[in-house]
Amino acid sequence: MIQIGDTTLAMNDPALLIGGGVILLILMLLVLSLRASSRSARNLEPLLRQTAQLAQNVQQLGMGQEQLRGGLQHASETQANAQVQMIQTVESRLADVQQHMNDRLADNMMRQNRALTEMQERMKETLHGSSKQTATSLTRLQERLATIDKAQDNITKLSGDVLSLQDILSNKQTRGAFGEIQLNDILSKALPRDSYDLQATLSNGKRADCLIRLPNPPGPIVIDSKFPLEAYEALRAAETQAQATEAARMMRTSVRAHIKAISDRYILDGETADGALMFLPSEAVYAELHANFPELVREGFAARVWIVSPTTCMATLNTMRAILKDARMREQAGAIRKELSLLHKDVDRLGDRVGNLDRHFSQAAKDISEIKISADKAGRRAQRLDNFDFEEIANEPGNVVKLGQPEG
Repeated sequence: MIQIGDTTLAMNDPALLIGGGVILLILMLLVLSLRASSRSARNLEPLLRQTAQLAQNVQQLGMGQEQLRGGLQHASETQANAQVQMIQTVESRLADVQQHMNDRLADNMMRQNRALTEMQERMKETLHGSSKQTATSLTRLQERLATIDKAQDNITKLSGDVLSLQDILSNKQTRGAFGEIQLNDILSKALPRDSYDLQATLSNGKRADCLIRLPNPPGPIVIDSKFPLEAYEALRAAETQAQATEAARMMRTSVRAHIKAISDRYILDGETADGALMFLPSEAVYAELHANFPELVREGFAARVWIVSPTTCMATLNTMRAILKDARMREQAGAIRKELSLLHKDVDRLGDRVGNLDRHFSQAAKDISEIKISADKAGRRAQRLDNFDFEEIANEPGNVVKLGQPEG
């Protein structure tokens, strides 16, 4: 039994056993702690020495830090001074650079201003030239537009004339008048007006479009205007073989009728020439006859009716004009011989008068030569007088006035 204060514990009491174990454990821990402290003390001695060495190193480090602080401060001051100097140098250089840049900018501005001024002048000149060219071009354009308007008016008028021509050619009477007018125009250009008659009436009472008064042979010849337009247009407009055949038949019938009418009416023995001319006022119809209807042309030759177009009619009329000229020359042969005789007398008279004039000219030339000799002599005398050549004057024959002695 164990008495602890007021408490009595038995030896086998669990609480006592636990408490004893705890105490024993604590004692063991204290023993172990003391042993560990002893070992720690022994282990702490090098540590203390190291700590002392470390403290000494820390002190030295502090001293080095102070030195480093001083060096850093000196370096900072040096760097600050260098930075100030660098800033001043940079500012100076920047000022120089800025001044240089300002100068260059000012120079560039002046150059740009001059360049802009020159460019403006060139632009003004170019614009002025362009405006002049534009004005000239517009003027020419206006002139061309005016010409185009005038041409358009002419085309419009020509279109109306073409329509009028179609209207004229669609009627037989007006078509005949058209051929007569064209024939009259050709005659007026090729022959003298007194060598032909328009709408001449023959002895059989038939009236011909034109009668050309050629001498015998061949005698007066008739030109009659015919225009088989319907048959030609039908031939041109034919689309089938049947239409073409019918149109060709119409063309043959129409032309043969014209050839027969001219042969019967305008070829009269003893009054007209042994033939007549049928005038076609269309080169196309004339070419169609010769190209595709040669038998009609041969029939005309057989009937002594010669088919002519405006071009061939002009050539034929030029031949007739040569015949008329030759005939008139023969008629005027006597008058020409008389005029030639008078001309010969005039030429002889002119020769005599030229001879007289030549004699007058020869006498005038002789007089001029003598006048020239006298003028040369007078000139030589004047020259000698100017040189006081009295000795030569005294030696020459003639009256010489002698100079007397001067009075004293």
